[in-house]
Amino acid sequence: MANRIFRSSIAGRFDNYDGSGSQTRINWEARFARGGVGAIISAWCGVDRRGFIVPGYACIDRDDEIPFWRELGKRVHEHDCRYILQLAHAGRQRDIPGIEFREGLSSTSKPDPLHGFRARQATLEELRGIAAAFAEAAHRAREAGLDGVEIHGANGYLFTQFLSSAINERKDEYGGPLENRARLLLDTVRAVRKRVGDDFHVQVKISATESANAFLPWLRRGNTIEDSVQVCRGLEEAGADAIHVSSGSTFPHPLNPAGGLPLRDVVDNYDGLISSGIHAFRNYLLYRTPIVRRILQKRWERPTDKIEGANLDDARAIKQAVSIPVLCTGGFQTASVVRGAIERGDCDAVTIARALIANPNLVELWRAGDDRPKRPCIYSNKCLYNLLESPLGCYEESRYASRDEMLKEIYAVYEPPPYVDGKTSP
Repeated sequence: MANRIFRSSIAGRFDNYDGSGSQTRINWEARFARGGVGAIISAWCGVDRRGFIVPGYACIDRDDEIPFWRELGKRVHEHDCRYILQLAHAGRQRDIPGIEFREGLSSTSKPDPLHGFRARQATLEELRGIAAAFAEAAHRAREAGLDGVEIHGANGYLFTQFLSSAINERKDEYGGPLENRARLLLDTVRAVRKRVGDDFHVQVKISATESANAFLPWLRRGNTIEDSVQVCRGLEEAGADAIHVSSGSTFPHPLNPAGGLPLRDVVDNYDGLISSGIHAFRNYLLYRTPIVRRILQKRWERPTDKIEGANLDDARAIKQAVSIPVLCTGGFQTASVVRGAIERGDCDAVTIARALIANPNLVELWRAGDDRPKRPCIYSNKCLYNLLESPLGCYEESRYASRDEMLKEIYAVYEPPPYVDGKTSP
């Protein structure tokens, strides 16, 4: 691999409603491959229609989707960049459920506490089906010529809902003590490893520290780093090749992605969730109330000097407990910070999302001698809160000479277009 910089899992609703991929998705990934990252971890990729997070994301739940991922991988490989497909199941955390299913499968029948996305406890047969779906999806990724898969066990999605002591309320072999709560994830890793063999890369992303009460203080705290160290040891034994360290029991979460809560952007885009969650309309009204806005922002926002490398302590604790590589995410955009983390042995590589949206050529800037971009990401999180209704990109106008310049960069992802003069693009 060219370097130890991974583009972390992020993308917009660039694809088709049925989960098939698009030219725009290829353009998006190629942008970062050209920018010099050593590897790209795809955005959330669904393995089962019941667990899609939101329509408009390319998935890999069917064999006829393999050619798209093969073409995407080919385009990324042209730039000496590797491609890892992130396999995911939403569980109850489904922003826009789609037309097939209204309630998510989970470790609980309680709706999520913030938005009120509906859920029911999955049956044992459904859980076995989920593990099998991940295995088949990983096999398709291998057939597509991709370089590996990442099982998404972090940030509030299905596996977090089982791992978390703040969420899981099952009374059977998938609930209660940590060994039981980790069972579904470990079974899935074993199923994937058995299906793809020993020579295909399989990594797992986890929320090492959940802090489930960071925004809603009446909730339980959830898993600690001590819990996650035990889980990671089990993941290594089950066949994982690497661990990707994140944080937070939901997405978004005050710890991930840490930074601002741009409530104007939240209000402009949140209305799309009103029909998805039983609390969403209440939240929409609260977000429009000035005094509530101030309270929410104070509860949510983190100082910018506390964001970069915030997960390194957790990564170090996990790295000391396992013998496989450890990746760490968390606001990285300063070369000396990344270099120091790797040299100290805090982690083996870093993953970056927002800072690469702001500066897709970040790695090239570092190579040219810049320790930090001249126009750095300011962690406003406007990119995140615009993606449900608008193309993903940097919406922080203060970083641009004009709004037109900002829009030009956002729309660049649509070049080349999928249809030109009666022909499809190459």
